[in-house]
Amino acid sequence: MIGRYRHTYSLLWLTLASVFFYGWWDIRYVVLLLCSISFNYAAGYFIGKKITQPLRNGESKIALILAIFLNLLMLGYFKYANFLMVNFNQFLDTSFSINSITLPLGISFFTFTQIAFLVDTYQGKVKEFNFIHYTLFVTYFPHLIAGPVLHHKEMMPQFAKQQVCRANMNNIATGFTIFVIGLAKKTLLADSMAEFSTPIFNAVAQGGQPMLFEAWIAALAYTFQLYFDFSAYCDMAIGLSLMLNVRLPLNFNSPYKATNIIEFWRRWHITLSRFLRDYLYIPLGGNRHGKYQRHLNLMITMLLGGLWHGAGWTFIIWGGLHGIYLIINHLWRAMKAYLQIGQGGRMFNFLSGILTFGAVVVGWVFFRADTYSSAITLLRGMLGMNGISLPSLFEEKLSSYLLNNNNVIFKGLHPLVYDLNPNAAIFFITVCCLLVWATPNIAQLFQDYHPTCEDLSSHNHSASGTPLVGLTKKVMPYYQWQPSKICAWLIGVLFCFSILELNHVSEFLYFQF
Repeated sequence: MIGRYRHTYSLLWLTLASVFFYGWWDIRYVVLLLCSISFNYAAGYFIGKKITQPLRNGESKIALILAIFLNLLMLGYFKYANFLMVNFNQFLDTSFSINSITLPLGISFFTFTQIAFLVDTYQGKVKEFNFIHYTLFVTYFPHLIAGPVLHHKEMMPQFAKQQVCRANMNNIATGFTIFVIGLAKKTLLADSMAEFSTPIFNAVAQGGQPMLFEAWIAALAYTFQLYFDFSAYCDMAIGLSLMLNVRLPLNFNSPYKATNIIEFWRRWHITLSRFLRDYLYIPLGGNRHGKYQRHLNLMITMLLGGLWHGAGWTFIIWGGLHGIYLIINHLWRAMKAYLQIGQGGRMFNFLSGILTFGAVVVGWVFFRADTYSSAITLLRGMLGMNGISLPSLFEEKLSSYLLNNNNVIFKGLHPLVYDLNPNAAIFFITVCCLLVWATPNIAQLFQDYHPTCEDLSSHNHSASGTPLVGLTKKVMPYYQWQPSKICAWLIGVLFCFSILELNHVSEFLYFQF
């Protein structure tokens, strides 16, 4: 409605609404957010004006380095000061202390978004310096809390369009549908899986020794909890934004369907992978200085990527583990090329997918565990080294074959998770498997409506230049969403069930990011 009078007024209103949305969590950190925005806008403005003068490029480079350093310093203080102090005391046997620091919501996302803006400005990719537009670019509420990490060039042309401020019923209907699907993923699937994974991981942190069955329940339940949690936030962000006639970049593309780790990282948190590639891996040298330097750059990138996800050694180990995975993947590709080995058939791809998924599950154990020892305890349980406990149905069928194995213990579930319902766990894990591997994702389901900013119809490339061929395969017409009364009723029912589930306590996995 405001857009009918003046385009700038509507953008200002959306900016104020986004700041209000952020302040609803904690009004104190609105000041931090606005100070960060003001500083980076001023730095970007200075860099952008100086870069047009060839003789003054040195000043622009110094300003860029200083601005990035101050951004990382702010992020490091809020996110890593407590972690560094604890490890400093342990290493030097000291007892220094600092007041507990509350992590501002979404600080990693709005900091990385602005670092990308500064680098793009230095490279001459940013031409517009409208403060209201820039503030909206950073605070735009659909992406502020859980991503994606945005590029200035992706959003500014969209905000400049007059139709952004006009109601579009087609976009509202499509966006609301996508939002409801995301909300259902969060409340009905991710939160349900948390009921199985959280008690077991908590029990392990308290010294419990999970046996085979509950260890795998914990690992798989968390694997799907994280999948549907992140997928849900990505869908809800895309849906909310589309209702405002703005398209966000694709950030999640069925990563568990990947048949190797390289492909996994092209599908999981796509915009973060793009950021780490463009602003860390390539500046380190990328693959330009030989394979050994490339492997070192990969490892550094993944270690820092792990540290970005959280201030803890388990996150660093998780990042290092994926660094090793990526190096092995590149070595395997090089060996295949040297030996002229083909791509393999369906069975090879199927086995590759299982191996990739198994490697990812092992990584998620470290990602979720509170400590390294807890992760090792759970992995031991997954290998059956803590004994085997099975539901009574399996016990009756298998006990006669395994009675001579002293490491096998048949007593239902382990006492540390007496309240766990194994039948419900098996049911939900099975449902999640079917949804992950047998159903299309949002990009496929709504591909005729182009809900994201990638032009899938013409060049089939993402905004970053990453080919999307093979990642967004065309699906059968009956899998694609079409506006109809039946769809409206189904979405309405799904929305009601999702709203009813909001009265339960829901874990926000991305608070620490």
